[in-house]
Amino acid sequence: MNAAFTAPEIAWAQLTPIILVLGAGVLGVLVEAFAPRQHRRVIQLAIALLATAGALVAAALLWADVRDTGGTVVLGGSVIVDGPTVVMQGTIAILALLSILVVADRTRGGEDAFAPQASAIPGSDYEEVALRKGLQQTEVYPLLMFATGGMLIFPATGDLLTLFVALEVLSLPLYLLTGLARRRRLLSQEASMKYFLLGSFASALLLFGIALLYGFSGSLRYAEIAAATQTVTGLDGLLIVGSVLVLVGLLFKVGAVPFQQWTPDVYQGAPTPITGFMAAGTKIAAFGALLRVFYVVMPGLEWDLEVGMWAVAILTMVVGTIAALVQTDMKRMLAYSSIAHAGFVLTGVIALNAEGIAGVMFYLIAYGAATVGAFGIVSLVRERSVAPVAVAVAAGDGDVSEATVDGAADSGVVIGEATHLSQWAGLGRTHPWTALTFTLFLLSFAGIPLTAGFMGKFTVFSAAVAGGAWPLALIGVLASAAAVFFYVRIIVLMFFTAPAGSEEAADGTPATSTTTVVSAQGLTAVAVAACAVITIALGVAPSPVLDLVAEAAKFIP
Repeated sequence: MNAAFTAPEIAWAQLTPIILVLGAGVLGVLVEAFAPRQHRRVIQLAIALLATAGALVAAALLWADVRDTGGTVVLGGSVIVDGPTVVMQGTIAILALLSILVVADRTRGGEDAFAPQASAIPGSDYEEVALRKGLQQTEVYPLLMFATGGMLIFPATGDLLTLFVALEVLSLPLYLLTGLARRRRLLSQEASMKYFLLGSFASALLLFGIALLYGFSGSLRYAEIAAATQTVTGLDGLLIVGSVLVLVGLLFKVGAVPFQQWTPDVYQGAPTPITGFMAAGTKIAAFGALLRVFYVVMPGLEWDLEVGMWAVAILTMVVGTIAALVQTDMKRMLAYSSIAHAGFVLTGVIALNAEGIAGVMFYLIAYGAATVGAFGIVSLVRERSVAPVAVAVAAGDGDVSEATVDGAADSGVVIGEATHLSQWAGLGRTHPWTALTFTLFLLSFAGIPLTAGFMGKFTVFSAAVAGGAWPLALIGVLASAAAVFFYVRIIVLMFFTAPAGSEEAADGTPATSTTTVVSAQGLTAVAVAACAVITIALGVAPSPVLDLVAEAAKFIP
């Protein structure tokens, strides 16, 4: 006698943000296959913007149900839609939307941040032909959608298998996107390879940890693993080692020490719009997953994991701050700054209380907005030759594969991003609004009052004190005070130093290059302005968001 088949009930509405974004990725692949080349960019941009905006609206609409019911278990526990999930997904969606604007922006000469042909060898004839034909890498948009979809799933996972799948869905597109920089091609490709290799090792460690936890509990569900930790089975070794390996995989994605080696190289080598997207989105998604695993699965292991987590948090704050002090490249400095911020956020994770969950979510919103805005500005600050040079250059190292005329001939040509700190000298005199906005983001990173960064640090440090981890909060305050130096150094450089290229060289010859802010289509300006508004609003009037994250700070087991 055949048993009757019972169709599973799936709460499709709760999956709407994920479905919209991943569906946009699939649709983008079809556009690449069938749409005429000249129309692809517009179609891809429209799909990406509509999908991320729709995901943001869908996440907002889910909040009412989550507030009333506490959340929903979807797909048999593979995905859990609760307060932290909705907040994290909404944050990722809005930051992805702003990042797409930066990605899509182009200079007046029609140049974007991406190589026209990813498979071309830097400096080759094939690359020169692609440049002359004006080819565009529109595959960037579906890759962004798949990465964003993985980020949306990551903090919502309810079992370890879904956790691993989400990790790969968000990571694999980023490995590719990192290697697509228009200039400094070899550096970009090297960064992509490093990210892929180190990310593969981290994924392998995570997978080993998942296997050990399954061997311990006989289940992949977070709730069932947590229940198994309350019973004596004689398999404590599997539990501890498995938990550590899972944490290592997640700590790699947030850039915590000693798993941070990839961060400065990848941030520097990736196309700057991708760096901003990756720095904000990946950190938010990974901390969302880390929060859920640490608060749902591992509360009973607090005494076993406490020393290791404390050591990681302290090293991350100290190493990130000290290393940032000696950097001369803007993107590497922001990379080490992001490492230090990961340490600050870890103080809220270690607190193991509701205040810690709320503090981490608020901090991630503040940090994400400032990060997307800061890297958006970095993408516009360019090096420009004083005298006109050839429009196309085929450099053997791929450093300058193309120089696009931007302005009159007597203004020279733009020849690359001005990422060396010395090139930012005097920017406040030549482009005051750009410098003032960048200063706002730096002050937020530093945690200066009336910025979102100050409120973020206050919430996580307060949670750490309430959870008995006051030494971590103290070290965080001291590290924040030290970090003010390298942020203020850039502000002084922009406003109180002569503009770069305004003086003659040491041998008396005129300077050959200067620094400018390129004229673009305005999409980056819109994104930067939105990030600035968020940074100011969360610093001046944070109460509505603080109330929201406090109400949402409860996980479904």
